Amino acid sequence: MNANLFQHISDAVQETGKVAIEASDRNWTYEDLFLAAGRTANALVARGVVPGDRVAAQVEKSVEALVLYLGCLRAGAAFLPLNTAYTPAEVEYFVTDAEPALVVCDPARAEAVKGFAGKAAVETLDAKGRGSLTDLAAEQSHAFPTVVVGEDDLAAILYTSGTTGRSKGAMLTHGNLGSNALTLREYWRFTSNDVLIHALPIYHTHGLFVASNVVLLSDASMIFRPKFDADEVLKLMPRATSMMGVPTFYTRLLKNPGLTPEATKTMRLFISGSAPLLAETHREWQEKTGHAILERYGMTETGMNTSNPYDGDRIAGTVGFPLPEVEVRVVDPESGAELAQDEVGMIEVRGPNVFKGYWRMPEKTKAEIKPDGFFITGDLGKIDERGYVHIVGRGKDLIITGGFNVYPKEVESEIDAIAGVVESAVIGIAHADFGEAVTAVVVPTPDAKLDEKAILAALDGRLAKFKLPKRVIFADDLPRNTMGKVQKNVLREQNAGLYQA
Repeated sequence: MNANLFQHISDAVQETGKVAIEASDRNWTYEDLFLAAGRTANALVARGVVPGDRVAAQVEKSVEALVLYLGCLRAGAAFLPLNTAYTPAEVEYFVTDAEPALVVCDPARAEAVKGFAGKAAVETLDAKGRGSLTDLAAEQSHAFPTVVVGEDDLAAILYTSGTTGRSKGAMLTHGNLGSNALTLREYWRFTSNDVLIHALPIYHTHGLFVASNVVLLSDASMIFRPKFDADEVLKLMPRATSMMGVPTFYTRLLKNPGLTPEATKTMRLFISGSAPLLAETHREWQEKTGHAILERYGMTETGMNTSNPYDGDRIAGTVGFPLPEVEVRVVDPESGAELAQDEVGMIEVRGPNVFKGYWRMPEKTKAEIKPDGFFITGDLGKIDERGYVHIVGRGKDLIITGGFNVYPKEVESEIDAIAGVVESAVIGIAHADFGEAVTAVVVPTPDAKLDEKAILAALDGRLAKFKLPKRVIFADDLPRNTMGKVQKNVLREQNAGLYQA
């Protein structure tokens, strides 16, 4: 049996004449996608790509960019999507490390890329899906026998963000991606009747492997938009059934007067991920629309691990239950011993979704994937009495102050509940007496009359003294990466000397 993810997708489609993707300029049927994927696979071969080779792509979102991904799968190549915000110097690192046979980039970057591409061929693809790759593909036959691969063969390499140290390339197999997408299809009840609003980037797990793979494996359709626009998304909702987004999507929609129960009445599912969803956002969304956002938890290395239930309570501040076939445990970070219910420790996961390892980093792979197959996520959390998983922060974000452990999420939840606070981020800053001092960065509402004393007074009695911030800093907003995650490393750097004499 062919484990190729493209084979699974083509097998799932019942009617190739059905619209798979509604783009801004045209509709693409499944037949259109499959024929284009065949021509692209032939174009890759024409440029010297063979099964097992890497194909790197730093291109803007377009259907043609998605077709490139499908063509790579079909040709047995490993797809390496790169964030469009990466600088040429950053891209040079990834290209040097992964040694792709082909690099696809925006025409404006082609000369810079050729300067460091080495033996790799270079082709172009712009935001409208035009470029030398498209021209080359147009000359090819659409007939292409999908390469036979095994479950353990590489389908993609995704580089971690690398906020500290060298970025690592997570090797994801056809088995990893296929099993995870099929599990999500069943868990979230996707069928051929679904229409997904797709406004996420496709260089990331969320937009590419979750949104796109789930839709294509469901024989469903998606409305493909280059970026998120709240007004446009609200206009699209009457023709859609579902949306996957980051928390920023929901906070922006909540500010839009067009968000009403009537506007969302055809929608059956709103999913949030890639960054924590504030409990207040969850509650406000339910009050305004009647829908409970479904929050889930995943990683570059694992795809999705847990999800709040489709049927049942979607509890704000939790990421739900382990998905079918995925095991989640919480262990003591030092001893590795499994912890009891409600105890905070390191989250580890095991299942068919867990990646093969880090590209050309066997020691790092060995350090993070245990002999029993559990992957050390780096996330701190707990499992409550009902089995819901709670994420309290990243291991590196843990604050040790005066010998006590402080989990930022606990302090942030209390600060966020204060009237006039939009959101907060709690970090540890070097302190001569305490080792690290608990420090809060708070974003207030425009009309709030808050100062440091007011925040500390509101927290008094709600948290142990050692958990209270030593300082409260106010900001207009919090630094975020392209997927909406707060960059606490940036906040730590900005405030590094705060407690120096």
